[in-house]
Amino acid sequence: MTKRDYFDKQVEWVLAALPRKVLKMLEEVPLHVEDRPSKQLMKTLQIEYDDELCGYFSGIPLDRKQEMNARLPNSVTIFRKGIVAESLDESGKVHRNELRRQIRITILHELAHYHGIGEEELEMLGYG
Repeated sequence: MTKRDYFDKQVEWVLAALPRKVLKMLEEVPLHVEDRPSKQLMKTLQIEYDDELCGYFSGIPLDRKQEMNARLPNSVTIFRKGIVAESLDESGKVHRNELRRQIRITILHELAHYHGIGEEELEMLGYG
């Protein structure tokens, strides 16, 4: 099994364990899994290394929909390389439960952006 296959299986496990309400949100906001962010996204977000970003919400948050005339598609993308880097223990190993925890945090973090919750609030909630 490749590293990507293993990661995808852990994403599937996390999704299966999420509450129904969260899964309903993912019907409105599709989830994509990529190995790393694009060079363009890294440039836009001023990110130097491709393992610095775990996830990204693209679109218009619910609390701003009425302000915006254009209808942009919403989506959540999680990045394997960033999540794996965040999951490493002090010896450089990734443990399955920590990987799953980081995947879950990243998905919930990005869905929170869809609901208009900013970085400061997410930090206070422990999802920063």
